[in-house]
Amino acid sequence: MEHSILVVDDDPDSWTLLDSILRKQAFTPVWAADGHQAIDLACSHLPEAILLDLGLPEAEGFLVLQRLKSVEQLRRIPVIVVTAQDDAGARAKAQELGAAAFISKPIQREMLLATLQKLLAPAH
Repeated sequence: MEHSILVVDDDPDSWTLLDSILRKQAFTPVWAADGHQAIDLACSHLPEAILLDLGLPEAEGFLVLQRLKSVEQLRRIPVIVVTAQDDAGARAKAQELGAAAFISKPIQREMLLATLQKLLAPAH
């Protein structure tokens, strides 16, 4: 079963890595390079999950997370923060704003896939 994943990141190296990881596991990535594009694509595609980098141009990642969680049709989509900002404050703020998970860069394939599987598993 294919899952649509919105990836919000402005780093081409991250895109290349995530594209490789996701496509090998039958995920279909949809790409956004900034926060404004992320909101538009999330509303039009309604992905099953969102991978969100915090270090975005123009719109800070925390603001994007807050906006995603404020839109009724997007509220239930799990947002996984994938970022180099690996500190307790960033983790706490992401959780407070509604992130479902927090993964530090550099991205570890196994951690990312396990997190996606857990969040996308049907509820029992």
